[in-house]
Amino acid sequence: MQSTSLPKFLRQKDEFSSQYTRTCRLDVEKRQSVLYVLGTTLKASLNRSAPPKTKYFSVKCTDNVQYIISPLLQTTSYLSPVPLMDNSVLLITMKEASVHENDNKLSVWYYDADKTVLDKAVLHLTGVDISLDVDADRDGFVEKNNPNKNTWKWGPHGHGAILLVNCDAESLYKKRPDHERNIKRRMSSDVKDMSPMVLRTKGPAKLPEGYKLVLHICQSDGEKIRVFISSGKRDKNIHTDMDHYPLVLYSASLSKEIPYLGNDEIKFYVEGVKFPDKDFDGLIHINLSLLEPISEGIPETPIFTDAVVFRVAPWIMTPNTLRPVEVFVCSTKDNYKFLKGMKSLVESSGYKLKICHEYMNRGDRWMQDELEFGYIDSPHHGFPVVLDSPRDQQLDDFPYDVLLGPDFGYVTREPKRKDVSSLDSFGNLEVSPPVTVNGKHYPLGRIIIGVAFPTASKGRNMTKMVQDFLWAQTVQEPIALFSDWLEVGHVDEFMSFVPAKDRKGFRLLLASPDAGYKLFKNLQNDGHGDAKLFEDIPDEPTITVNEILADKILQDENNYSQSCIDWNRDVLKRELGLDDEDIIDLPVLFKLVEDGGQYRALAYYPDMVNMIVLGENLGIPKPFGPKVNGVCALEQEMVSLMGNLGLTCTFIDDFTSYHKLMGEVHCGSNVRRSPFDFKWWNMEM
Repeated sequence: MQSTSLPKFLRQKDEFSSQYTRTCRLDVEKRQSVLYVLGTTLKASLNRSAPPKTKYFSVKCTDNVQYIISPLLQTTSYLSPVPLMDNSVLLITMKEASVHENDNKLSVWYYDADKTVLDKAVLHLTGVDISLDVDADRDGFVEKNNPNKNTWKWGPHGHGAILLVNCDAESLYKKRPDHERNIKRRMSSDVKDMSPMVLRTKGPAKLPEGYKLVLHICQSDGEKIRVFISSGKRDKNIHTDMDHYPLVLYSASLSKEIPYLGNDEIKFYVEGVKFPDKDFDGLIHINLSLLEPISEGIPETPIFTDAVVFRVAPWIMTPNTLRPVEVFVCSTKDNYKFLKGMKSLVESSGYKLKICHEYMNRGDRWMQDELEFGYIDSPHHGFPVVLDSPRDQQLDDFPYDVLLGPDFGYVTREPKRKDVSSLDSFGNLEVSPPVTVNGKHYPLGRIIIGVAFPTASKGRNMTKMVQDFLWAQTVQEPIALFSDWLEVGHVDEFMSFVPAKDRKGFRLLLASPDAGYKLFKNLQNDGHGDAKLFEDIPDEPTITVNEILADKILQDENNYSQSCIDWNRDVLKRELGLDDEDIIDLPVLFKLVEDGGQYRALAYYPDMVNMIVLGENLGIPKPFGPKVNGVCALEQEMVSLMGNLGLTCTFIDDFTSYHKLMGEVHCGSNVRRSPFDFKWWNMEM
């Protein structure tokens, strides 16, 4: 037995301030065996077990055991009898794990008023080290017993492990997102999309008889994750299934006994099944409990629980300022000119062009409306994920059948068909570059959607299910603009972002009827009022600058359109922290058309704001505007405005195959871009 003096205890007091303190009984009538978990504190009432007439006590223990008495007594040793008080409590810890069962001991001796021994209580202690670990510091490695592993904190100095939704498809046989596939048909390479979790143990070769380690989750979390265990087998001839990684936790199995392996570790892989959404904040809790037997037929009781927290990675959109990787367009029987222009632009810009042919698009050319590219990321892995819109027209199979694959994920939201409108197409879903607004930084930008006017009793809106999903991703807080004034109703009809080397690193481009009328009036004043729009388009009626300026109805329609755009301009300035110098007005006119008793706007000539941005190269709808000395005045204005930013304009003829069908270049194309260098978990929230 060791001699333990008071000064030593005073120096070690912090070792007994464990967050996990367990009540322990002392019993003078029988020897007790106690399983102790390193890092915890056993707390025993000295009075509860003291024999009648006890006035004094003393404590003895083996070298690996430490203790203090609370409240502390002014004495130099607890080996000699010291007074027993009503509130005397013994706090016990161990320094190291045991080698064998019951290889440590602590005894409490009780004395009467004459300091004669009345009885003693003996604890035989078995120390084990148990730690359920995750990558809580987000460096790609699973460290041991991180003190912050069971909480989540945002920011560069934050903590908490990260979980990916396993929504790609490792196997192309009967292709489905991996988390939807039958486990027995999944590939072992699937584990790279999962987050590692490690159970580390140290102590005797086995736990005392009847003790169990149980891994468990709550019912709600069981619907959002799966946990697989590594079997430790290494059969080099098997690489096509998950036999090496049995499923242990999921919605139908919320708890599982886990083997204790002594001085060893067990690796788990945690799979995300659901993205954050309206009813799910993204946080997942996994618990490991040590259960103690009472007697046969009586349920075990928990004596220790360790816990870890994961946050499911959000789906993140990519703005025009990020580097393009691939450009997607459709081939249809009537879009040869458009396709030729796009091929030339993409190839000269040095990017990949992928064409969706007619057998797949079935005549649906609106690539932008069908899908939105984004990605998910964690410290150990990340991959692109396509968000499939609920428009469900002829292109509906493309995101699933063509894009979904190894390291390319898929997610969608499927509201009731009656709730879906044109505003659910993803020309109505954009994202800004990074901005700072009133001191709050949005390093991943902000999502932008279009909705009905706030005071409108009737109007089209993006379906609530899609809006809820976008809001739940958290890291790109959405902004709602008024887009229902447009016949198609998409925000990309009046706004876009282009990169810039000064100010905030970008410019917001806005369609501006005022800028259009100003340009036409200047042409008229300079003697070019007879210059014609559309004169190079076969079978399209031409109209002169003078005729446009004389059309009072058209002027009123554009005053209305400008008012709607100005509303959105003010919202964007406020929500993105923009100044007028960050905005460029593009000369675009609109006209109103009747739609079910309501009047909504369409672009009068090809809408130049509806462009594709490929680095410093812009693919802009060819406007077929009035010519001065053989040069289109609208093109010349765009070249001047964009040239000031160091951007190059390529004008693409989309008049017949897109503009006449109420869309433009951006509507008919889509770009997958590189992810942000900034890591979403470093955001200050």
